[in-house]
Amino acid sequence: MSSVLVVGASAAGLATAEALRRKGFTGKLTLLGAEPHLPYDRPPLSKQVLSGQWDPRRAQLRPETVLAALDAEIALGEAATGLDAAARAVTTETGRVITADAVVIATGIRARHLPGAAGLGGVHVLRTMEDALRLKGELAGARRLVVVGDGVLGAEIAATASGLGPDTTLVGPQAAPMATQLGTAVAKYLAELHTERGVGLRPGVGVAGLEERDGRVTGVRLETGEILPADAVVVSIGSLPVTEWLSGSGLRIGNGIVCDANCLAAESIWAVGDVARWHHQGLGRSLRLENRTNATEQAAAVAANILGADLPYTPVPYFWTDQFDAKIQVYGLPSVGGELEVLEGDPAARRFVAAYRSAGRITGVVGWRMPKQARQHRQSLVESYS
Repeated sequence: MSSVLVVGASAAGLATAEALRRKGFTGKLTLLGAEPHLPYDRPPLSKQVLSGQWDPRRAQLRPETVLAALDAEIALGEAATGLDAAARAVTTETGRVITADAVVIATGIRARHLPGAAGLGGVHVLRTMEDALRLKGELAGARRLVVVGDGVLGAEIAATASGLGPDTTLVGPQAAPMATQLGTAVAKYLAELHTERGVGLRPGVGVAGLEERDGRVTGVRLETGEILPADAVVVSIGSLPVTEWLSGSGLRIGNGIVCDANCLAAESIWAVGDVARWHHQGLGRSLRLENRTNATEQAAAVAANILGADLPYTPVPYFWTDQFDAKIQVYGLPSVGGELEVLEGDPAARRFVAAYRSAGRITGVVGWRMPKQARQHRQSLVESYS
């Protein structure tokens, strides 16, 4: 193995390159990124960057001196447009063809858009640094913001934006923010927190479309017929894996790049991060995870396998979210419709650790402002996922 090409220069791609060097790879290493920025962290975009607490440069994952020490060609602002899997050759938008002994695909995801919203002023998504900075500028003058989508990202955006001035409303189909991830018993505490901090919640309702005047959004039209006035709208209704450029490559695509237990998509071609859907042997099914922790952990497994290991990737899934003064951590894949058992603390005080159970088995652990204790209870999940 004398050369590796990593397609995607965000967290998962950079982590793969770093893991290769750390594990002793001395060959040619190329990191190809569609964005013009040096690799940066995405979780701060909806919080510290959007709020203005951080200068955008603080979100950069590594200083330039550290990246230089990686001894890699880092090609930025050059998106991949095609893959010849047999030749392990990637074509870029400039027409350049890059070949390597091994290819790692880490192209991530892109935000979903509301139909008919393209080009409408005041309508935003949040995925990239440019998205965050545009939204930050918009919020400086907005009086009324509507966040469409009540998952993790939508709830984070609403929490941050509510402290920046505009009257903020969070609308979505769930009974409470993040109910799909937390279950209604825990999500109700998050709903209470948002309400106390001034976020207006419109749960259990879908969005039919947007209202506009002279090319700019003026409101959000709910499926009930009600219109929520808005100077600005953020759409946070999920994401799609960036796989269009792989059309005709021969790779199997289905809600991501389909891989085996070792994250191998084809001979000498691996996938890592948000774009990878691999077979989790511990669970006996395929899984695709969109979170920061997975990007790093999966990268380490892929790097080891490139260098000859036979290492099935069997993580205990984990994500966290920071909203207002609450740090919420979730380990495993909680059976949110099952039984919830409080292990430590008091949910009414919003400081607790609880376990999700299904058929007598713990499927997940949630911690609310008890990070150390939640991490300790994670051990109860390890055997189930290995």
